[in-house]
Amino acid sequence: MTDKSHTAKRGLNTTLAHSGNNPHDYFGFVNPPIVHASTVLFPDAATLESGKQRYTYGTHGTPTTDALAEAVNVLDGAAGTIIVPSGLAAVTMPLLAFLKSGDHLLMVDSVYYPTRRFCDTMLRDLGVETTYYDPHVGAGIAALIRANTKVVFTESPGSNTFEIQDIPAISKAAHTKDAVVMMDNTWATPVYFKPLDFGVDITIQAGTKYPGGHSDVLLGLVSANAKHWRKLLDVQTVTGVCANSDDSYQVLKSMRTMGIRLERHQKSALDLATALQDRPGVARVLHPALPDFPDHAMWKRDFNGSSGLFSIVLDAKGNPDHWREKAHAFLDALQIFGLGYSWGGYESLAVLVHLEDRTIAKCPVEGSVIRLQIGLEDAQDLMIDIERGLEAANNII
Repeated sequence: MTDKSHTAKRGLNTTLAHSGNNPHDYFGFVNPPIVHASTVLFPDAATLESGKQRYTYGTHGTPTTDALAEAVNVLDGAAGTIIVPSGLAAVTMPLLAFLKSGDHLLMVDSVYYPTRRFCDTMLRDLGVETTYYDPHVGAGIAALIRANTKVVFTESPGSNTFEIQDIPAISKAAHTKDAVVMMDNTWATPVYFKPLDFGVDITIQAGTKYPGGHSDVLLGLVSANAKHWRKLLDVQTVTGVCANSDDSYQVLKSMRTMGIRLERHQKSALDLATALQDRPGVARVLHPALPDFPDHAMWKRDFNGSSGLFSIVLDAKGNPDHWREKAHAFLDALQIFGLGYSWGGYESLAVLVHLEDRTIAKCPVEGSVIRLQIGLEDAQDLMIDIERGLEAANNII
């Protein structure tokens, strides 16, 4: 295991390079071994009956999954981390852990759509009521908290439209009513924002995205503070929802370069977002690191950087009939950007996003929203590709 007293003094990339493994535990090999396991043997009957050894069965962890969990603990400043098979599972597991029939959940209205679908289907069927709130509510969330509100769920920036939430104010208000605060931190990762330092109790990442970094693995990471860690772990143990060692190894290996990759994602995305602000056919650029973005001041107050994901609003010139047609023309003209879901990999992606599910959060009114994942390609090539798309969209009159 990593000695946190030493890693606390190290720089980010040093921490990423050396957390979660000790080569001398494994005969000097730099990377921890991939341990495939279901059955684990015990030395004698007494130990078997008591279960008092570190590894007891494959669903309860292996040295490989422990190495990844420890690396995430160091990065997030967490008491513990569970590893689950997907980013969506990283959302659903803590909600199932801290909610039961009769409870009330406050969910930000700009949330990732699969999270909303889970709330509106499975949680509803389990007897949990969900209220969606404005991402800009801040300390005003206190007025929405009921006696049976057990969880306040945040996602900052908001999915697709990138609203920044006042996480410290929300956490303070929620804790006065004993509600658990959760945050989906996939966009920033703990490289650029550490939720537990801002009052959040449970922090969530899709390891599929930047930690994995290569669009070839599905994984979810859920980290907790000391107060809530045991309950989170207990629910994972009871449900048996766990990730395999191969995927955990891949993500741990990729995390070694996550800081360097994010620097490139950040720079290219911000350069492109800045350049696109004055391009014909672009009504708005939705990127919180831009100085004229409405929530820029709060982003600058709390975040250490930005990632490679932002959106543009195509200018339909007040004609809603052209929204989808322009968006399809833009996407179909692209040659470097792939059309596909997810993000955080080395390749650039573009999708048309749908915001009709929102009930409170305001949506752009100028035209369709195109979400861009800026990969590791040369930014000048990506700009040429985007301009190709804009030209096609602008030809739709």
